[in-house]
Amino acid sequence: MLDVDGVLVFGRPSDGQHWMVGLEKDLGIIPRKISRCFFKAEWNSVLEGRMSLIPALQKALCELGSDISAEEFVSYWFKMSSRIVAPVLSDVRKARKQGIPVYLATNQCHERADHLLNTVGLCKEIDGIVHSAMAGYQKPNAGFYSYGERKTGYCSEELIIVDDNLENVEAAMAVGWQAVHWADGDNLSSILQRSIG
Repeated sequence: MLDVDGVLVFGRPSDGQHWMVGLEKDLGIIPRKISRCFFKAEWNSVLEGRMSLIPALQKALCELGSDISAEEFVSYWFKMSSRIVAPVLSDVRKARKQGIPVYLATNQCHERADHLLNTVGLCKEIDGIVHSAMAGYQKPNAGFYSYGERKTGYCSEELIIVDDNLENVEAAMAVGWQAVHWADGDNLSSILQRSIG
């Protein structure tokens, strides 16, 4: 079970910086304002599948007085937050060749999950995805991990999650999963060798 942002996907394709770095220059939207109006106000509901992304985002953009449509914003955001970390992807491929199934376990809305799978192409690289909007819970809620077990058909002791958020790692361990706290520069193959053998 592999986390996405901060592990497999990291920043802008051109330079790895956060996707909001050029937001004001490119779209005229100040990052702290869209963060306040949307990401702090509505994003959790979107991530848990209780609210649709486009209407919630459009409302926030209108509040900011922006002429940018929600669809334009989403297109920019998803494109700018799609840099695949090549060494991690290489290790995912090695693991699957060795017969180790690899799933994504991520806090995502439906739309970005679909983008990562079908536009970025991760559907060809993994065995499946568990994402928060599908589960109805975000990591570190125990409901996310329970859903992951049901979705994949594996029991807790068969699962290992690699995540850059320590709280998510601790929550996974609390429900019986193996878990590794990812740090930038870690090697997935080494982690799997230590954990699985």
